[in-house]
Amino acid sequence: MADQLKNPKKQFQLNPNWAQLREQLSSNGFQKQRSNPSETENPNSILGKRKSRSSDDSGDAPPNPLIPTSSDSSVTDVIGMDCEMVGVGSVGNRSALGRVTLVNQWGNVIYDEYVRPVERVVDFRTKISGIRPQHLKKAKDFRIVQKEVAELIKGRILVGHALRNDFKALLLGHQKQDIRDTSEYKHFLREGRSRALRNLATEVLGVEIQNGEHCPIEDARAAMMLYLKHRKEWEKSIKDFARQKDKQKKRKPKKKKRSLRRPASE
Repeated sequence: MADQLKNPKKQFQLNPNWAQLREQLSSNGFQKQRSNPSETENPNSILGKRKSRSSDDSGDAPPNPLIPTSSDSSVTDVIGMDCEMVGVGSVGNRSALGRVTLVNQWGNVIYDEYVRPVERVVDFRTKISGIRPQHLKKAKDFRIVQKEVAELIKGRILVGHALRNDFKALLLGHQKQDIRDTSEYKHFLREGRSRALRNLATEVLGVEIQNGEHCPIEDARAAMMLYLKHRKEWEKSIKDFARQKDKQKKRKPKKKKRSLRRPASE
């Protein structure tokens, strides 16, 4: 007993088998740590890459304005429209409605239909329109689409780009005071001339569209976002113009003074 007190280390001496096992474990752990030096020494480690990737993804890249921020698909007081055409006639050089899309002010689709023209389609213009023969096999008749679109846009502000072409294809008209055409808005013109929608989308919205086949949903959303971005100023200019026009109507033309003629002497 006295010997044990004098030499306490001897009392707690590990079994040789346990000592050997501990040595093996520490040896394996050391080798594992050394086999992966990139985790501590290499700046391009997995964690490093993950960190840099997340910073790239969530960096200064702005959100795409063409992606709706609301799930509201109701018919709003402002509607965006875009149409795609196909070619009819003997050589397909005349345009006919092939697809029409309407979006609400949030950019959500409220109407999107392929259209079967009255005349036989000669050129589907797929490279631009994105329309293929299979799309028109079960498409709606032109007159049905025309009626449905007319009902949806009636009494509402209609936004689009070069809407005169869409109205011509639909054989429809619209109240002039309710048309917001991005190809005619003064702040979107360059030297008094209209610009392509894709150029306006790139410059004003910072997005690229119409790279290849056109998407009427994307184009309608782009026109809507352009309008909303300048909505306050745009609407003010329309009100000012209407007010000025009313003033001109109220002005009465000045009466011309009649000159007194002397009676002719006999």
